[in-house]
Amino acid sequence: MNSIHKEIADQINAFQPGAIVFPTDFRGIGTDDAVRQALSRLTKEGKLERLAHGIYFLPKLHPTFGKLQPSMEEVAEAVAANEHMRIKPAGAYALNKLGLSTQVPARLVYITDGQARQIKIGKGGVKFKPVSPKKFGMKGPISSLLIQGLEEMNTSQVTPDMKDRIKTLLHQETPDHLNHDLKLAPARINDFIVKLLKYPLNGRMA
Repeated sequence: MNSIHKEIADQINAFQPGAIVFPTDFRGIGTDDAVRQALSRLTKEGKLERLAHGIYFLPKLHPTFGKLQPSMEEVAEAVAANEHMRIKPAGAYALNKLGLSTQVPARLVYITDGQARQIKIGKGGVKFKPVSPKKFGMKGPISSLLIQGLEEMNTSQVTPDMKDRIKTLLHQETPDHLNHDLKLAPARINDFIVKLLKYPLNGRMA
């Protein structure tokens, strides 16, 4: 057990402060139980912090703010890399990423081609929502996020100001990418976007 603890501690000492660590990072050093016991011991020693079940990070100190915790985005990306799955922002988080909402949701929702999972972090967390493969066939960096965000909304409640912002964003997307992504979008989202592009709020044809 001591040799396993030392080997894991030596590896962790080579990581950068703030790095996110999983028990599977140390596969081959010992059994899963022995690795978890070593991580638990390193946590008690203050060399690691436990972020959530099976997720740890190396403490990172800021001269003003003190101990810093990884952001939920960093946790989501680290989990996705560790589990070899693809993720994309969805719902309110996707809209926030596009600047269509100033409110950062307490729980970030991602679509994934992996397993469903929820990770509680403080008062917030991360949710991975499995979807069909076609959701990952979208090509546009703007249109794919927009479609994912609008899917969680009642488009009849989209305000005029938000429609203006959406239209501005859509004009920044590559037309080929937009057309491709609309073919993969739900019918109601396709109809909303097509009508929005054809009939702008000022009443003149686009």
